[in-house]
Amino acid sequence: MQSHSNPEFNHSVTVDRNRGLQKVLERLIGTMKRDALIIETTNRLRETLQVDRVVLYYFYCQWHGQVTFEALSSNEFSILGSTGPDDCFNDEYAALYLGGRVRAIPDIESEAIATCHRDFLRQLQVRANLVVPILTPKGLWGLLVAHHCQAPRQWLQSDIELMQAEAQILAAAPCIQEI
Repeated sequence: MQSHSNPEFNHSVTVDRNRGLQKVLERLIGTMKRDALIIETTNRLRETLQVDRVVLYYFYCQWHGQVTFEALSSNEFSILGSTGPDDCFNDEYAALYLGGRVRAIPDIESEAIATCHRDFLRQLQVRANLVVPILTPKGLWGLLVAHHCQAPRQWLQSDIELMQAEAQILAAAPCIQEI
């Protein structure tokens, strides 16, 4: 029994396979570039601000997300994978961050915040909190967050401006906009 194949058919299968592999490779390279940029950014911010933790909270679905990257002064402060309290981060908070809200809390114990928010921050060992949105053309992509865990901290205008500048760099990066 002999087998015959159509050379045109085999060629188109090979071309389609190569296109598929090329797309996978491009996506992998984009993911690696994104990860490197975020790691570099969170590490630089943690060192410059001299805080215990800088994290990226990524929104994977309508106002649901998790900490996907972190830079730490000590491993004891790790919250990687934390999802946050769903009942605390609601449409109202999302709208504020979509509008560019920056939230600087020098001391969670004396700040007027919701009880669920304070309890959640205590659970994460947070004493002072600085949150800046990462806004892409598609909307609220994530939050860049600095935590000071060991004591209250008065956030300086220069701290806020640095976080905002880094969030804008992340938001403008093609490897983030393409996600």
